[in-house]
Amino acid sequence: MKKIYHLSSCNTNQRILKELELGDDVELQDIKKENIDEKTLDFIMEKVGSYEALFSKRAMKYRSMGLNEMELSEDDFKKYMLEEYTFLKRPFIIFDDEVFIGNAKKTVEAAKKSYHGS
Repeated sequence: MKKIYHLSSCNTNQRILKELELGDDVELQDIKKENIDEKTLDFIMEKVGSYEALFSKRAMKYRSMGLNEMELSEDDFKKYMLEEYTFLKRPFIIFDDEVFIGNAKKTVEAAKKSYHGS
């Protein structure tokens, strides 16, 4: 499976998609229109080791909901990400058995190398 969970209204996500130079073999899913499903979130978590690693603490709702002042469990991180797309660190990139999370330059470069096989 080659799939990218992204936010189409995010300029950074759009830049990354262009930079990756994707072919027609990659499915794109706009998380604002259709949030990630639990099965996929679990698969990605297994690859990275925790739900917290997938959770965006930069989301405006993180502070407005007072989550920054709470002690969140792994179940809490999962619950909030499934309820609200803004809590997903993005993009989530899945290339077969490899997973790349976020917009860090080294992450995008690794995803590009994985996709293009170089």
